Amino acid sequence: MLDLLPLAGYAAAMSVTPGPNNVMLTASGVNFGYRRSLPHMLGIGLGCGVQTFLVAVGLGTLFARLPWLHTALQWGGAAYLVYLAIRVARAGEIGRTEGARPLTLIEGAAFQFVNPKAWVMAITTVALFLPAGGPAWTAGLAISAVLMLVNFPCISVWTLFGVALSRLLSDARYRRAFNGAMALLLVATAVLGLLDSPAPGADTALAPSTTRPL
Repeated sequence: MLDLLPLAGYAAAMSVTPGPNNVMLTASGVNFGYRRSLPHMLGIGLGCGVQTFLVAVGLGTLFARLPWLHTALQWGGAAYLVYLAIRVARAGEIGRTEGARPLTLIEGAAFQFVNPKAWVMAITTVALFLPAGGPAWTAGLAISAVLMLVNFPCISVWTLFGVALSRLLSDARYRRAFNGAMALLLVATAVLGLLDSPAPGADTALAPSTTRPL
C-alpha cells in the first residue's frame, strides 16, 4: 500500500528545490512566457515519471552492475547542460530572440535521462516508497503518476517567477545579463556534477537522507 501523503511531500520537496530543470524554466519564463514554456514543463514531468517507472521495474540495478553507465550519464548530462547554457545565453542576443525557442516536450523529457540528479531522485523515490510484495509495475505506475501530478505545480512556480522577472528585464541589456547569469549557473552545475556526484547505484544514493534537487 502506497503512503500517498509522504510520497507527495517528498516529490514536492525534490521538485521545487533549485536545480538544472528549474534554472532552465526560470530562463524560459523570462524569455518565452508561461504558455510557450508548457511543453518544456510537461516534458520534465513525463521524463521523470518514465524514469521512476523504469527504476521501479528494475532498471536501477544497472547502475550498481555497470558503473561506467553512471560515468557516461555524468559526461553526457554535463555536455547537454553546456549546450543548453549556450541556448539560454543566445536567447538574449540582439537579432537572435526571434529565432530562439523554448525546449519541446521531447527535449524536456529526454534531458532527464542524462540528468544524474533526476536519476538519483527516481532511485531514492522507489527505494523509499515502493511497497514490498505485489507487482512492481502497478506500484511503479502509481508512484510515477503521483510524481508527475505533484511535479507540475512545483516547477510552475519557477516558470512564473521567470515571467514576473521578465517585466523587470524589459531592457535588452538587463535581459542579456540575466540570460548570461543563468547560462553560467548551468555550466557551474555541469562542472559541480562531474566533481561531486555519487553513483546512483551506491548505498548513499538509496539513503533516505539523499535529497538532491531536481
